[in-house]
Amino acid sequence: MPALLSPVLDLLTLQGTITETEAVAARIRRLRIEGEALSGLSVLPGQQVRVMVGGGLTLRTYSIWRYDPAGAVELCVLDHSAGGPGARWGHGAAVGDRVRLRKPEGTFVLRPDAAHHVFVGDETASVAFGAMLAALPEDARISGCVQTDTEADRLRLPHGDRLDWSLRADGSLADAVRDLAPAPDGIAYVAGEARTVQQVRQVLVREAGWDRRSVLTKPFWAPGKRGME
Repeated sequence: MPALLSPVLDLLTLQGTITETEAVAARIRRLRIEGEALSGLSVLPGQQVRVMVGGGLTLRTYSIWRYDPAGAVELCVLDHSAGGPGARWGHGAAVGDRVRLRKPEGTFVLRPDAAHHVFVGDETASVAFGAMLAALPEDARISGCVQTDTEADRLRLPHGDRLDWSLRADGSLADAVRDLAPAPDGIAYVAGEARTVQQVRQVLVREAGWDRRSVLTKPFWAPGKRGME
């Protein structure tokens, strides 16, 4: 990284050090990043951070898995086959590595007062879902569908036993939502592959009678496109 950039980046980013790495699913690694600059942040369940990767000149966005106000952010990074700078960083990240990241951001967050919480998505959505689910009480009304390539790709989620789990080979996520037929009386959180997100939204709004404002969407990726949030 050019030396002249460092003072600017110090103003724009927070710094931390990776203190733990752990495989939490077949293709997902948990990274714990600790640092004094990470203490006391305002974080809402479902928010994300932009991490500088690829020599510090590229930003990639990751949902926050867990936040410790004492000064730690935990991310769960999918090890996919795209081969871009984010994939290389996630695969090679090791304890002791220094990390620069932006402050938490995003509006795809838990609506805690909803009467019913419906979660629909894939592996990339499950990290944000995990943070949202962890913030819900035991008596919360929860349902949803999470789809993965294999059973080994399933991230262990709080309240995960209340969700319907399926494999992509078994059918579309839109059809899984049709089978679930959630009543339109809460908030639906729909995230993952961009086209699938739109298909699920149409099922909820056009077929199940959901108000558009009650369906929160977040396209994390699309085939052939790199760098999508």
